[in-house]
Amino acid sequence: MKRLPAERWSTLFSNQSETGMGFWTADVVLADGRVFRDVIIESGTITKIRGRDDIPFEGADVARIEITNRRWDWRE
Repeated sequence: MKRLPAERWSTLFSNQSETGMGFWTADVVLADGRVFRDVIIESGTITKIRGRDDIPFEGADVARIEITNRRWDWRE
């Protein structure tokens, strides 16, 4: 799990509808240009990336978050 800097991202999440109870699905763009699709964010923490067992970046590396509300079984 990777914590996102609250001072930077809290407004984004407070203005977006949740995908489910307490979480959002999003695409995350890093400062180096890499894009990770289908990311689960719960309470300001990146908890899962679809198809991966790891989270290969830190919360501070995130340049942009695009809330998609794509639904998938993230417990798979």
